[in-house]
Amino acid sequence: MTSEHKHPLPPFTEETALIKVQMAEDAWNTRDPNKVCLAYTVDTEWRNRTDFITGREEVKVFLTKKWEKELDYKLRKELWGFHKNRMAVRFEYEWHDAAGLWYRSYGNELWEFDENGLMAKRYASINDLAIEEHERKLH
Repeated sequence: MTSEHKHPLPPFTEETALIKVQMAEDAWNTRDPNKVCLAYTVDTEWRNRTDFITGREEVKVFLTKKWEKELDYKLRKELWGFHKNRMAVRFEYEWHDAAGLWYRSYGNELWEFDENGLMAKRYASINDLAIEEHERKLH
């Protein structure tokens, strides 16, 4: 049992679901793996593209590598739906690689939270689109 809590707690209302999504967007935009991983249970389960990740420590390693590759990362999330302790979220983010090539990544996430408001499961499907720097929407 953990004493960690990440408000708002489920079951979610529309208001608290929107707050939770905004908190996730804000945290991910810090690009700080140490901060972001604290939103997840110690035994969280992820599928991110083709990667299967288990546990907060693996999340931290994954995010560290992600943001070493995906430079100047900027994310937007949108609540798609919610029910009790689950949410569906649509997102897009932009980033460039070390060669200066820009991308916009689109996707959907399914989230499940424990009773303490920590995310226990995250399943993400993501596609990348090469863009020109002048086509960026997220600054």
